[in-house]
Amino acid sequence: MAYDKNGVIATDRVPPGCTVTAAYYRKFLQDILRPKICQKKRSAMFTASVHILHDNAQPPASGAVLEILEKYGWKVLPHPPFSPDMSPPDFDLFPKLKKPLHGNHFRSIEEVSNEVT
Repeated sequence: MAYDKNGVIATDRVPPGCTVTAAYYRKFLQDILRPKICQKKRSAMFTASVHILHDNAQPPASGAVLEILEKYGWKVLPHPPFSPDMSPPDFDLFPKLKKPLHGNHFRSIEEVSNEVT
């Protein structure tokens, strides 16, 4: 999921049985996030600098991902390893996403995904 102060920009659900690899993450940045920034009328992000905060997992740190971030001029915000503090998405975004779902019951992952999207 990618978001800014105005709300969610893009979501992507990893298909069952798949893992997020460097190639998968690069494809998300290139084929999903970048076009959504244009579609969501956030073109000011292209004249200013886009700042990315992602975890310290292997895919975001790979050369292929760093190459695409450099190509677009996107900056990576530091994320301290094993920080006891909550990350901004944990503190701000996820509670807001969960609130309208509170008390609802879903029969499948697809129903949850559709409701969240």
